Amino acid sequence: MEKVTEIKILEAAKKVFVDKGMDGARMQEIADQAGINKALLHYYFRTKAQLFDKIFSVAMESIFNPINESLENDGNLFTFIDTFVDNYITVLSENPHLPNFILNEINKNPERMVKLVSLNLNIAKLKQLIDEGIENQEIIPISMENFLVNIIGLCVFPILAKPLISAYFFVSENNNYNTFIQERKKNIPEFIKNALTVKN
Repeated sequence: MEKVTEIKILEAAKKVFVDKGMDGARMQEIADQAGINKALLHYYFRTKAQLFDKIFSVAMESIFNPINESLENDGNLFTFIDTFVDNYITVLSENPHLPNFILNEINKNPERMVKLVSLNLNIAKLKQLIDEGIENQEIIPISMENFLVNIIGLCVFPILAKPLISAYFFVSENNNYNTFIQERKKNIPEFIKNALTVKN
């Protein structure tokens, strides 16, 4: 029963935080959304900040846990690219409001949000893979920062710009946007790997 109640709280909190942001959300509204009283909500989560951190951490874990597993198990930059894009686009497609939510919160409280994000991705391992690829002359020289910004930007922009992309390219074919997003799981890795590969 306690687990069911916690799940209801997290689902309600996710909806309210996405709609209102950290600053605009109210614990009473989250309690109402979950169908419980405010005292019970505070039993599970003493503060709004604690609840927000939990919601944000769960969102980040859903993206980065499979990616970190790939970094550890496969030890190959190109495999990482495939895994990253597939997982990232899947999560964003299932949670299309997540990018706006994250960007808004980063702009409002950058230090706190950067700390939460930095705890998830195994940056050191990723840098090692990039450095090894450069040293072995398998990929062109590129910084880890540019690599990450490139791959994240290619994944995130079509989700953020869905209304514009749908209206401009798929105005009479609504389902084609979803097909377009799924095709990017293949197109983005091919594009990045081709750009990185040292040409003989």
